[in-house]
Amino acid sequence: MTSYRQPGVVLTDHRFTVPLDHGDPGGERIELFAREVVSSARAGAELPWLLYLEGGPGFGARRFTGRQAWLGRALTEFRVLLLDQRGTGLSTPVNRQTLPLHGGPRAQADHLAHFRADSIVRDCETIRPLLTGGAPWTVLGQSFGGFCATHYLCAAPEGLDTVLITGGLPSLDATADEVYRAAYPRIARKVEAHYARYPQDIERARAVARYVAEHRPVLPGGYTLTPEAFQSLGIVLGAGDGSHQLHYLLENAFVRTPKGPALSDAFQENVASSLSFAGHPLYALVHEAIYGQGGRATDWAAERVRGEFTRFDAARTLAGEGPLYFTGESVHPWHFENDPALRPLRETAELLAARTDWPALYDTARLAANEVPVAAAVYHDDMYVDTEHSLRTARAIRGLRTWVTDEFEHDGVRAGGPRVLDRLLALARGES
Repeated sequence: MTSYRQPGVVLTDHRFTVPLDHGDPGGERIELFAREVVSSARAGAELPWLLYLEGGPGFGARRFTGRQAWLGRALTEFRVLLLDQRGTGLSTPVNRQTLPLHGGPRAQADHLAHFRADSIVRDCETIRPLLTGGAPWTVLGQSFGGFCATHYLCAAPEGLDTVLITGGLPSLDATADEVYRAAYPRIARKVEAHYARYPQDIERARAVARYVAEHRPVLPGGYTLTPEAFQSLGIVLGAGDGSHQLHYLLENAFVRTPKGPALSDAFQENVASSLSFAGHPLYALVHEAIYGQGGRATDWAAERVRGEFTRFDAARTLAGEGPLYFTGESVHPWHFENDPALRPLRETAELLAARTDWPALYDTARLAANEVPVAAAVYHDDMYVDTEHSLRTARAIRGLRTWVTDEFEHDGVRAGGPRVLDRLLALARGES
């Protein structure tokens, strides 16, 4: 272990080894990285633990500096563990460079089948006794971290003191098709709200889409920009300042050149950074798999369901007069053609999309008998996690208390920080 300091905190880096497949403890092992954070004023105190599970899937825990965001509030009473979930951050990373170590596409797909919420929770239960001496801990799950926390309530409630969920109550039984069938109308509402705020962006977005359809530019780093890829920039519209980010990106799209208007270098650089999965390829590989259960293949659900909503058809839009509809949090086969970080993994992704043997993730009987204090922030018209799905799940978990709010978007635990954590702790403790 290595300990060091930042303003107001003491950090300690931990590394653990766990089985890739917890059902085969003698088989391949992987490394987990987690960073412990404690207030410098209470570094030697006996404090309860709070485990933070980041959203995603496929993102390592946020790298805080000092007592940023919700962390400052948590440190007033907890010792916090920021876990890089398996395959992310410094936890035996999964990407185009490392996956060939396991063999060809079939072996890679089999390897990746162990990177869902069920395996993440088994990891947590493996390391918990090593840190807490066996005591249960509080779990704060953001977005996909909330999916993991919900599975935790089913699989190992004895390890939990309290569960706090922000924008991450999953449907217990919706198929991937049903998830996206609910998602596209929400995305459309976010796009319409963006154009109502910035009507000048209607023609700007159409102009970019026309240019991209005609020229198929290759961005810095080798990403091939297509109209569908350009539409996927709408993923930011689910964040609190996402509409403003998209507006500022679009206003800088074109420059005049001797050959006529062209996409500016600044625009291309920013788009390349926004669209590349190089930093989080696991997100693209297992995104639909997090909904897999019930013996059904996900089979590129987002791509198939998108065909039911013609307003998202870029070619149709450009042939007419209407606004271009951006898309949101979805992964498509073309991602594995356009993105150089994903191209070598196309066959692996196809095998995962065809997989049918996903274990069930949620035990409704155990949730109905839950005794762990649980509080969840549910964001009104959340673009990433369907509000109605979340509220139905909330009703299925005994004792869960919800805070339904439109004060924040999906990133409320970051934007609202201490206030969001305060509210959830009070709800879980029956104080409000």
